[in-house]
Amino acid sequence: MRAWLLAGAAALGAATTATADGVPKVATDILPVQSIVAAVMQGVGEPGVILPPGADPHAYSMRPSDAQLLSDADLVVWVGPDLTHWLAEPIDALATHAVKLELADAPGIETLPVRADGPFEAHVHGDGEDHDHAHGAAEGHDHDGHDHDGHDHDGAHDHEHGHDHGAARDGHLWLDPANAAAAAADVARALAELDPGNAATYGANADRFAAEMGELASEVREELKPLHGKPFIVFHDAYQYFEHAFDLPAAGSIALQDGIEPGPARVAAIREKVGSGGIVCAFTEPEFSPKLVATITEGTSVATGTLDHLGATIDAGPALYPDLIRGLARDFSACLSGKS
Repeated sequence: MRAWLLAGAAALGAATTATADGVPKVATDILPVQSIVAAVMQGVGEPGVILPPGADPHAYSMRPSDAQLLSDADLVVWVGPDLTHWLAEPIDALATHAVKLELADAPGIETLPVRADGPFEAHVHGDGEDHDHAHGAAEGHDHDGHDHDGHDHDGAHDHEHGHDHGAARDGHLWLDPANAAAAAADVARALAELDPGNAATYGANADRFAAEMGELASEVREELKPLHGKPFIVFHDAYQYFEHAFDLPAAGSIALQDGIEPGPARVAAIREKVGSGGIVCAFTEPEFSPKLVATITEGTSVATGTLDHLGATIDAGPALYPDLIRGLARDFSACLSGKS
């Protein structure tokens, strides 16, 4: 029997349905999601998070405290198995009385398919192409028709994880501020059903967060405009949503989405891309060794930088998410403009 299941069995005996003051207990998967939920719960409560700073969401061994968090939860908010496939079974086994909100399937969230190849095809938006799926949400999210007090989310939020999603989806959906705004609205609705007494606060917080995301998206889009057309490669393919939101496409990734180190053929293809002379910058990440990036860029004029898509170096809380997006913009700008 798995360690998390043994720990969870012991924890279930102590599980309660809410805090002493009736505020729902909320468990989240990663720090960016915890930050979004914390913004919605501001002034009411604080959500917990399973993955600590610096942990790899694609491969993580749960601790007894993580099992306790799940077994105590009234609401579990997670991206879904597209990001943390190992978490689906513990959620079903331990969070037995909780509402499960899987963001990849939640209303208003746009998902993108996984990109299979290391060197990517050019991502070009035609003149006037409208890709505001929910970019309209990030730039002034309209909650009409999304009643925080009466939304029925059965079936969409509280479902088995063995369902077939069809084509593989990119799980890094939080890196688009429009998705973050939609996620906040979904969280507010779920919390309002669990805690009607604080429904107005959750709704107002979600609306405020959506407005902030609109301002953030405009700010970052303006900052990144001068960088359009400057090719770069990333360590692993985690940034597609950021690229899509701000029209800043990567030329390729060194590793696959799960962060597993690539084989010789993939390294050779990326090195050829770098050696062609068109790449301006190659990015590594705090969770991975920079040695592979150094090997690929050796003997070239390609600059190197670091991207943190999980907020590993940022203090947890409501401010983490906007700080994360601004930090990515700053790091892209520094490397691609030659200021790193």
